[in-house]
Amino acid sequence: MAESESADPVAPAAALQARALALLAQLSTAEKLALLDGDTPFWAGLLDIAARDASHRHPWPAAQVPRLGLGGLQFVDGPRGVCLEGGATTFPVPIARGACWDRQLEERIGEAMALEARSFGANWVAAVCVNLLRHPGWGRAQETYGEDPVHVGELGAACTRGLQRHALACVKHFALNSIDSSRFLVDVRASPRVLHELYLPQFRACVEAGAASVMSAYNRVNGIWCGQHPELLDGILRGRWGFTGFVVTDFIFGVRDGVAALLAGQDLEMPFRMVFEGVLADALADGRLPRERVDAAALRLLRAQLALPAGAYPASLRRCAAHLQLARQAASGSIVLLRNEGPVLPFSGLSSLAVVGRLAAQPNLGDRGSSDTRPPPGAVVTPLDGLRAAAPQLAITHVDGDDPAAAATAAAGCEAAVVVVGLDWRLEGEHIHPGDIAPILRQIPPPDLLQSPALLRRLGRRRLRRLWQPAAELIAWITGHATPRQGGDFASGDRTDLRLPPRQVALIRAVAAANPRTVVVLMGGGAVLMEAWRQAVPAILLLWYPGEQGGHALADVLLGRVSPSGRLPFTLPEGPEQLPPFEPRATEVVYDLWHGYRRLGRDGERAAYPFGFGLSYSRFQLSDPRVSLPRDLNGELQGEAGGAGGEGDAAPAAGVLVAVTLHNRGPMAAAEVVQVYLEPPGLGLERPPRTLVGFERVELAAGASRRLQLSIALRRLAVFDEARDGFAIEPGDHRLVLARHVEDPGLVLTLPLPAWWLGA
Repeated sequence: MAESESADPVAPAAALQARALALLAQLSTAEKLALLDGDTPFWAGLLDIAARDASHRHPWPAAQVPRLGLGGLQFVDGPRGVCLEGGATTFPVPIARGACWDRQLEERIGEAMALEARSFGANWVAAVCVNLLRHPGWGRAQETYGEDPVHVGELGAACTRGLQRHALACVKHFALNSIDSSRFLVDVRASPRVLHELYLPQFRACVEAGAASVMSAYNRVNGIWCGQHPELLDGILRGRWGFTGFVVTDFIFGVRDGVAALLAGQDLEMPFRMVFEGVLADALADGRLPRERVDAAALRLLRAQLALPAGAYPASLRRCAAHLQLARQAASGSIVLLRNEGPVLPFSGLSSLAVVGRLAAQPNLGDRGSSDTRPPPGAVVTPLDGLRAAAPQLAITHVDGDDPAAAATAAAGCEAAVVVVGLDWRLEGEHIHPGDIAPILRQIPPPDLLQSPALLRRLGRRRLRRLWQPAAELIAWITGHATPRQGGDFASGDRTDLRLPPRQVALIRAVAAANPRTVVVLMGGGAVLMEAWRQAVPAILLLWYPGEQGGHALADVLLGRVSPSGRLPFTLPEGPEQLPPFEPRATEVVYDLWHGYRRLGRDGERAAYPFGFGLSYSRFQLSDPRVSLPRDLNGELQGEAGGAGGEGDAAPAAGVLVAVTLHNRGPMAAAEVVQVYLEPPGLGLERPPRTLVGFERVELAAGASRRLQLSIALRRLAVFDEARDGFAIEPGDHRLVLARHVEDPGLVLTLPLPAWWLGA
């Protein structure tokens, strides 16, 4: 058993600290500084990426000390699976897994990714992206779990727990990173209340789940770059939340001022020896950088290595039967049935089926940025593959193009039609604008050949860098005048038009007019506006980017072998006017409390499909709802009724308990997601009319019932009081609504609470 898994965490933590301190004492100053950046030289690393596609060939090393037997941290990306060639499992993207609303499943996926990472020699996995989806046009919407901090935090924490069993979890991007096309420029302005109620709770949940590392973001928050932000890194992450792990920069361009970054709480620059290497030694020598800061960062990196479980992890773990089954389960559980008039689904008794669209027969796994996975040839089961494998007796006609007339002809000649359309890496994804990184390139180190021992002895590192500076300025100037490659892997970025391409809309309309049993299957990671066509088709499914087993999962749902159970992790609006402002090339934006279902609730508007929505082939009913407080808390609160808690009157670490019975009244086994929303007291403080405070996914056989009990942390009922710098409960009736989605009237429970101070 690894030390971090011991039943008594105190003694192992103390032993770990003692071992790390003993190692630290054996390091020279140069070795300590070398721990603080990636072990790959800058120019050699860039060449490795350009010539060998390095990010998909090997982990990125850091903090190695061979003479002390330390193999270092070995980093891989992994939001949808380990991003290395060699047979790793490709799971559905996180936004699809967000649609599962399944903590247990997400924890198992996190563990599977950790096992596969270890089989490649990696031990540190950046698979936990918990940036809030403020606008569904964000190019990296696919990499997070949704728009709500409670929902995102629960799933991020689950993935963290799974990863930490065998590797170090890296949680990203801290914080307020939700515009891609200007991520190297934008300053995001947000009040303390907005930060602590909306954009930080999900990171806190991952820290409390045991995350070993947190990755800082490229952008600024309230005027300060995240990689050197004292309030975020030292004040909140370590001071307020008690984080004991290490902070790592986002890759290559994550540091602007090396000394300021380390002073603010940054520990490690990745993946190259770059800014830190050029400035920290001099700053330490002349007193601008206290030695204690270097020692503290080095100690955290040593401690993280020592906490890793030992042992060999065989290559047979990759794409093993258990992990493929997990990928299929996640893909089927993520499918959201938005519309089913007739009902058209599930299909039964068909002898012929038209399958329309190029995406039906192509692997479509997500964008080609840092989350890109490389499954083996033939590993990806497309929608067409899945249907053919599941129903070999079915005569399937596939129309591979986007010619509406050909598609209509094929659809008219079959008993039903499936149109597979949506987004791919060309339309959304990670984006780099070369001009935005020019200021950072002014700090690039000289080429390796200029840093030979002879030259370093003759000139010294400081003088060599000074002589190199004009060349670095020239590179920055050239890059600053470059433009993105249109059609290149990183050219897609954010979306401002959330409609489908016109050719796809024409295809949908033609097929729907030709066949009354038409199902539209949507792929993608962000929202798609459907008002131009959704009333014209009887059935709509969201398939997302479903991973390598997605075709099997889709066939299971279309043919009725599995009931659809996905629920929307974000709001699907009727039009762009229901969304917050979004400018992908903004240099400054203000984030407030109002996006997604919160914005619609404030404005009294309804969504096309609301947050938490999803249809099933079965029918569920809730009965006998109850709400209570734990006995100890109930007594304390009753004793304080009518008065407000003072500064020192912190409430016990307990929560509200909600109990309800769930019944499956339908014809087949299915899963339901019971959601609990808060309607706060109306005391004049501006608050959303409803916010998610808890949820539970439950699988039930036909005719079965189960009594559920959900625990809801008091902090989720509270507001952040900026004057007192902490969370407080407002006095009055708190209505808890058990519902199927945010707009569902549901079952209402009333919980009277006095004013209560919860603290930080």
